Amino acid sequence: QVQLVESGGGLVQAGGSLRLSCVASGSIFSINSMGWYRQAPGKQRELVAAITSSGSTNYADSVKGRFTISRANAKNTVYLQMNSLKPEDTAVYYCYARIRASTVVAATDYWGQGTQVTVSS
Repeated sequence: QVQLVESGGGLVQAGGSLRLSCVASGSIFSINSMGWYRQAPGKQRELVAAITSSGSTNYADSVKGRFTISRANAKNTVYLQMNSLKPEDTAVYYCYARIRASTVVAATDYWGQGTQVTVSS
């Protein structure tokens, strides 16, 4: 069993910052990519940022230059530093991780429960 637990969401004014964290725990042999998706009311879930085990990153165009993803491999943790937040960043943010539980099983995507980020104008 694998669990992803997010923290760091909340309410912030436009222009402010928040830092999200997500810790993976349980039966983990290795973690490939980790990242963050978000879903606003009435919209589809979209990729915000992702990072590979070697540190390569990918960002949605809407957050480039404002958000930074990083990870601490020894802690099975991924972070999302969000600066210059805008009201349109308001959404539930979901952490994901592609995890292999052992050498004999394929990697599987796991998801966190989501954390609300609300940016007021």
